[in-house]
Amino acid sequence: MLWEPVLWGQLLIHGVMLGGLYGLLALGLNLVFGVMRVINFAHGELVMLGAFLTFWGYTALGLHPLVALPFSAAVLFGVGWALQRFLMERVLGGQPMAALLVTFGLSLIIINVGLLVFGADIRSIPLVSGSLRVAGFVIPKARGLAFLTAMALTVATVAFLRWTALGRAIRATAQHPEVAITCGVDVRRTRLVTFGLGAALGAAAGSLIMLILPMDPQSGSLLILKAFAVIIVGGLGSVAGGLLGALVLGIAEVFGSFFIATVFGEVMAYVLMLLVLLVRPAGLLGIAER
Repeated sequence: MLWEPVLWGQLLIHGVMLGGLYGLLALGLNLVFGVMRVINFAHGELVMLGAFLTFWGYTALGLHPLVALPFSAAVLFGVGWALQRFLMERVLGGQPMAALLVTFGLSLIIINVGLLVFGADIRSIPLVSGSLRVAGFVIPKARGLAFLTAMALTVATVAFLRWTALGRAIRATAQHPEVAITCGVDVRRTRLVTFGLGAALGAAAGSLIMLILPMDPQSGSLLILKAFAVIIVGGLGSVAGGLLGALVLGIAEVFGSFFIATVFGEVMAYVLMLLVLLVRPAGLLGIAER
């Protein structure tokens, strides 16, 4: 039974769908690191804030989560922009530890504000139930909806980075900020947009995760570990690497949970991180710094 092709295909589908969500979750974190070379420890809490804003829109205003999602992403874009404008800009260019400590402190503040505002109860959006059968495989509707939406947002973000002037400015700043300045790129404005975009993508990921998993105001600390695993496996600062890392992590978690133990699925993120750091520290598609 364990070697049936249908079983392996089913597990692979679940792994790919989970990887799609992880890809969107890590995309914002990867963009911020690529442009500013700062690891945003508060990214998980921004994801949580976006998820709870969508939950509030669903319960208090009766909005469909996919309708509430753009609003929560827009609010988090503003939050990210403000954090970059009034906080991060003051520490960038100084001691690297200062920026890390600022984002770490920020994560603690957001967690406690979340507990104060939303309470410690676990919340979820059980809007979509049931499953579809496609070519003999079972696709849960909620996971399918979350995966397709995550993929659409990821493709839109990649297209934005590749084919718009602002996207090209973000890529230029990530590759070489000094050269970008000489080419007329407003690096300060680019950093503002990038931090806001990172927070908005996190909010979108959190909203979609809440469709399939319950969350509380402290869930961000677990989600940030998943995002770290994705970008370390794929390559820090590499969008393509992050997407590959998300796919690898999602598939590894599903197969590990099924063939070894449920708890092992959670451990897979740390196992993969250790393996990659030992064998290829720059990540699967990352470029080693000389």
